[in-house]
Amino acid sequence: MYKLLLRPLLFSFDPEKVHHFTFSLIRNFSKIPGMTSIFRSLYVVSDKRLERELFDLKFKNPVGLAAGFDKNAVLYNELANFGFGFIEIGTVTPKGQVGNPKKRLFRLKDDQGIINRMGFNNEGLEAAVSQLKKNKGKLIIGGNIGKNTNTKPEDYTEDYLECFNGLHPYVDYFVLNVSCPNVGSHAKLNDKDYLLELISEVQKANVKFDKQKPILLKIAPDLNNNQLDEIIALVNETKLDGVITSNTSIDRSGLKASNERLTEIGNGGLSGQPIKAKSTQVIKYLSEKSQKAFPIIGVGGIHSAQDALDKIEAGADLVQIYTGFIYEGPRLIKKINKALIKKAN
Repeated sequence: MYKLLLRPLLFSFDPEKVHHFTFSLIRNFSKIPGMTSIFRSLYVVSDKRLERELFDLKFKNPVGLAAGFDKNAVLYNELANFGFGFIEIGTVTPKGQVGNPKKRLFRLKDDQGIINRMGFNNEGLEAAVSQLKKNKGKLIIGGNIGKNTNTKPEDYTEDYLECFNGLHPYVDYFVLNVSCPNVGSHAKLNDKDYLLELISEVQKANVKFDKQKPILLKIAPDLNNNQLDEIIALVNETKLDGVITSNTSIDRSGLKASNERLTEIGNGGLSGQPIKAKSTQVIKYLSEKSQKAFPIIGVGGIHSAQDALDKIEAGADLVQIYTGFIYEGPRLIKKINKALIKKAN
């Protein structure tokens, strides 16, 4: 029903407006008595064979929702009813910010992709904490954190630490987002020496808490093998808990969209089917070259159960969807989990 009826209707409107409309729709439907049970009966798959233990956390299933969908942690309780095993909120910055000027979100329908240059638009740390206090404990929550756009380079680490310390009691794991192409003044975050400093400071903050939380690094899909070797060395040196691969891409090669359309859209990060193969290849390289030295969460272009299985076969321990959720609808989560059960037999 989603692909035949609902998606064509939603795709006839501005993507960002539809995003907010969909949030309202899910929230309001979930308030109707009995609807939560209906959603869960339609989409949730419960099976011991789906459970995964990673980072000292027990995931009900390995299919998560990537950061960027529920930036402000306002819908994670309702989204849990669609069968996700975990949800990553954010990217959260210390202060709320409006992000880049609109229009900043674009569909590439023929490519089954999305280009965005949102620019870490979010309501800030305090708002996220307020929402996370409403957590009903349905599933694992990740906190994706970043810096404010206007923060000076010498203060980047303080931004990450403020978010880390503020969210620590309310999330189960953290993601350092240093690879988003849609935020200005990000060059320093790609410098290995700075990454060593940032990770070290966040880890120092982590040990001050009674219970430490896993810390992961989210990387871009456009890294070459030498850069991926540096990531492996970085993870080994800092003892990071894992890597999420990958963020959105700035590469536009091989798209069906015309050059005129791409010029009209302008800059932004590409997600969805066009980055599927690239993301999977990065997972495979990291897994094989490191000899599976650290956990990997695979994300990028998962639009079918087979896409998810390919990521896992390449070396991913968990997977996340975002653009595929928009194009394929909530049944995608169930299809992936059913395929995983079948494969386990």
